[in-house]
Amino acid sequence: MKLKLALAQINSKLGNIPANLEKHLALAKQAFQDGADLLVFPELSLTGYVLQDLVPTISCRPRSDDPVFKELINASRDIDLVVGFVDEDTRHRFYIASAYISQGEVVHVHHKVYLPTYGLFDEGRFFAPGDLVRAFNTRFGRFGMLICEDFWHASPPYILWQDGADMLLFSSASPGRGLNGEPKLDSSAWVEHINRAYASLFTIFIAHANRTGFEDGLNFWGGSTVFDPNGKLVAQAPYFEEALTITEIDLNQLHRTRARLPLLRDERPELVQHELERILHK
Repeated sequence: MKLKLALAQINSKLGNIPANLEKHLALAKQAFQDGADLLVFPELSLTGYVLQDLVPTISCRPRSDDPVFKELINASRDIDLVVGFVDEDTRHRFYIASAYISQGEVVHVHHKVYLPTYGLFDEGRFFAPGDLVRAFNTRFGRFGMLICEDFWHASPPYILWQDGADMLLFSSASPGRGLNGEPKLDSSAWVEHINRAYASLFTIFIAHANRTGFEDGLNFWGGSTVFDPNGKLVAQAPYFEEALTITEIDLNQLHRTRARLPLLRDERPELVQHELERILHK
């Protein structure tokens, strides 16, 4: 089975949901016309990243009666979408979230579980952390979604792998950091390194959409990527500019890689559970 995957590397306008929604819908139309089956947007793609006190004013509800999601749900009848937004629950807590939308339905919503509060990050001051990491079924197979800091920790990708995900969709708003003599930022090199490692260790597909542009003094580096279950780079968007990157992946590569390298077959999650219980309770 072939899947034509698109990564929308965009520069969102801070707090301007109408303008960002218009860009989402235009790119969804373009990607569909180019034959894409799935379009992945970066973290907080509908809102911008450095929201701070804007958070309560730009939240959405991922359902058909929300005016923003109504448009996205309609667009998903042509092409599956992953969008980044601020989710507000019934108790009025706010979450950095990604929604997977397909064929007129919101299939799954992931709340970012790790909120960085170090260096230039202050997410824990404005958002609540999510407390679930779950894989979900799509028309292309079983997927998992993570947001930025989530995939800097080994446990969420591992949990999704054990929960049946054969493709992980990563969304981020990663600012550039670590200038040195190399032709690549430390931050971009590190993210690409761990994405390749996850693809290889878990024999899965990794698709990562990172935003670009400037916002409140931050420069987001772009460089969105797709890796296959062999850890091979399948596609990469340019650094520091907006781009719609489309690539076709062969989902049968899962069979070929796992027949050669049966890491999933030989994994022992019960051993992990036993040892974690020992560590947590000692």
